[in-house]
Amino acid sequence: MTTIDADAHVIESAKTWSYLGDDEKHFAPIILDRVSGGTIPQAGPSKTDQYWFSGNHIQPKDNADTTSMDETSREMGNVEARLAHMDELEIDIQILYPTIFLVPTARNSAQEVAQYKAYNRWLADIWEMSNGRLRWAACVPTSAINLAAEEIAFAKAHGACCVFMRPFECDRYIGDPYFDPLLRAAADHDLAISIHSGNGSKYDNLFHEGHNFGRFKLAMISTFHWLLENQIPAQYPDIRWAFIEASSAWLPYALGDVEKRLSRKGKRLSDDPLKENNIFVTVELSDDIPAVINRVGDKNLVVGTDYGHTDTSAQIEALRMLRDREGVAASSVDQILGPNPVRLYSL
Repeated sequence: MTTIDADAHVIESAKTWSYLGDDEKHFAPIILDRVSGGTIPQAGPSKTDQYWFSGNHIQPKDNADTTSMDETSREMGNVEARLAHMDELEIDIQILYPTIFLVPTARNSAQEVAQYKAYNRWLADIWEMSNGRLRWAACVPTSAINLAAEEIAFAKAHGACCVFMRPFECDRYIGDPYFDPLLRAAADHDLAISIHSGNGSKYDNLFHEGHNFGRFKLAMISTFHWLLENQIPAQYPDIRWAFIEASSAWLPYALGDVEKRLSRKGKRLSDDPLKENNIFVTVELSDDIPAVINRVGDKNLVVGTDYGHTDTSAQIEALRMLRDREGVAASSVDQILGPNPVRLYSL
């Protein structure tokens, strides 16, 4: 059975920005070195000495796993090294998500367009060098929604299997009519909409600075609730939706609350809400996975390693550990590792 890591990462480097056009080089993030002072709150538990400065936003340059893998694997300086490490971990395919773009990085739409196009072309080359084992999430400029279809078409033709989005893109909920051109283009090209833990709202990022649970995780739960309460998936029946790197333990609570709110409107929530709405959610090893399966079944759950990172969702051995997890049927494990991500990402 093909084993799929549904959430892995690349750590951007100077190579990423080498794909900027000659007249776009000034849009590349600037690297700042910390010469004094303590670690800023958003840097996490590890000491951070370098930061990206982009679009008047600052973030740690490398919250990276420096013990489980080498730099060439994290930053794709050597694709063969990454593939060899995947073989060691018994992973056949990884789905690659960005790191720097988990928060806003652009001052204006021109900068966002340039950065996203450079990133996508970097990932397109990585996919080609990997013989199809490294698939990726396309970054589509939401601040220039008129360019969405063009960028999605390029991404689909060069190995992308989903569109990367964050909660609260452009200070709007996903599903707002503003995003209709992007969503319809994704459906036309059979790309899932992958909502990854992060936050695309400049205001929210400032308000929650230093509190990533509020900034990233609660934003994900809120977006999930919004989609279901407003029955957005029914408006786009050909889209598969994913909630990546935010655990699954919150599903019973969120679904219960949606059910009550829909009932007040004279509507009802499906008995199998994930299946009926084409929604997939990543489980984490810290979740009560048997309880989650009891509530939503095992056909719409996936798992990822968060490869490359050291945050609370990272578990380089997650796929192996799931097989050894007590209380989870072997048939459910097989479903989560293979058929589910194949359906989600249309592999």
